[in-house]
Amino acid sequence: MSLYIFSKKEAALQGFFKKGSPVFLGLKELPRHKAREGDISYLDLSGLTAADAKKTAAQLKKRCKDTPWGLIDPRGSSKDPALWFFAGASDYLGPGALAGIDPKRLGAAAAWRRGPQEDPAKGKDQSGRRAQAGLPKTGIKLPGGGISGWKEIPTGKLMPFYLLYCSLRGKSSLSTRFGEAAYTQLHKRFLAHLSQNFQKAEGLVWMDSGKDCLVLIPPRAKNVEEAVVACIRLLLSAPITTIEILNLNVPVNFVFALHYGTVKYKPPGKTGTVVSDAVNFIFHLGAKQAEPGRLTVSSELPDNTVPKALEDWFVFAGEYEGRQIWHTKKIGYLRPWM
Repeated sequence: MSLYIFSKKEAALQGFFKKGSPVFLGLKELPRHKAREGDISYLDLSGLTAADAKKTAAQLKKRCKDTPWGLIDPRGSSKDPALWFFAGASDYLGPGALAGIDPKRLGAAAAWRRGPQEDPAKGKDQSGRRAQAGLPKTGIKLPGGGISGWKEIPTGKLMPFYLLYCSLRGKSSLSTRFGEAAYTQLHKRFLAHLSQNFQKAEGLVWMDSGKDCLVLIPPRAKNVEEAVVACIRLLLSAPITTIEILNLNVPVNFVFALHYGTVKYKPPGKTGTVVSDAVNFIFHLGAKQAEPGRLTVSSELPDNTVPKALEDWFVFAGEYEGRQIWHTKKIGYLRPWM
């Protein structure tokens, strides 16, 4: 693997990469860069304005084509590192990550977009199944118009919706570990955080079991794209959210599962009599098959559900209850989480 670093301040970075044998290049050499399979390329954000960083990163992405690329940010100047992943980056090395950089860490970043547990030589995961990146086309189309507001939907009206399963999961039962009273308060903080993060998607916390919940997303492309981005943002920030928002001192992570189907709408709190194959499937998928730290999706999603920039985050995960499913790749944190 060849490691390339484009930087205006090479001297400040050399001490971090003694074992990585990087090739340092100036920004003027970026237009001539031709990354090959097995290479990983980084842009050092030191000395760049936010506008210059965005423009130069886009140029690096173009020059790297299908090879991995990332950002180095020694001063932590990027206000929202998650945005780089949304733009297609495979790695972000902030101040903490730089302190522990080694060839193994770089190799993991280079392999990240090939999918979890994949053998690069054979293109297969440990089960022997060929890893499939990206999402297939289903031909399912979204209805025109969507909804004008949750209060405007007549009770009992049969409508299509996106159904998003959400829960928190730790290494052991959280309710057993903390006790029912403390867990109830944790669940309330969890629901409040979800509601805040799904505002742009106009998501509605529709069913709540006290342990997990189901969020309805309007059947519009802009709404579900916002929901998918919010899910990935929450997964990326899980360690910080756990400590600062949920007030926990033990590792937990989000579990998300997304399906699309038709249900008879009833307002929150009055959904006890709702009978729907879509509702049953999404609860089964989320509770029994989805994994912490991932967004799992069914094969019955409209084609424009996931933003194109995020499609290669998903890999095939087999079948569940007669439906094919995909999930996002495992996110690597600076230290093991979960």
